[in-house]
Order: sequence, then structure tokens, then C-alpha cells
Amino acid sequence: MITGTEQIGAAVSAFFSAIASCHHQLLLTWHGTDTVACEGTVTYTRLNGSKVTVPFANVFEMRSAKICAYRIYIDNSPLFAVVA
Repeated sequence: MITGTEQIGAAVSAFFSAIASCHHQLLLTWHGTDTVACEGTVTYTRLNGSKVTVPFANVFEMRSAKICAYRIYIDNSPLFAVVA
């Protein structure tokens, strides 16, 4: 689990330095009183130019119109798999 502004910033920076780009496609969204959830696919472009698409689901807990908890459900191991 990553918590705090500094840890989150470091983790996000490290992740984005390992890829060239990404593109999300939202398929479904759900809105509750204090939660928002979404389901979709993300296409990553690796540093070598190859691409991989994987499904994801995210859950956001909201407080005063700000995200107070963010859960990412994804198996992005294909992104880091050795490409033959």
C-alpha cells in the first residue's frame, strides 16, 4: 500500500518512467454517494514501441469532491513481460 503525497508521487513517477505512454478506454462507470467506480481497458505503449492492452477497474472514495482513497484493480504483469 502506498500512502502520503511523497510516496504516491515517487510511485507514479517511477511507473511512468517505465512506459512511453498509456491510453484508457472507459467502458462502464458507477456513481454512489461517496464512491465512483469505473471499468475499462488501458493500452500501454512500452519504451520499445510495442503495445499491450489489459482490463482494469478503479474505485474512488470521495470526500468533499476530492478523492480520499483510490483503489486500482489491474493485472499489468503483461506490461513487464519479456517480449520475444
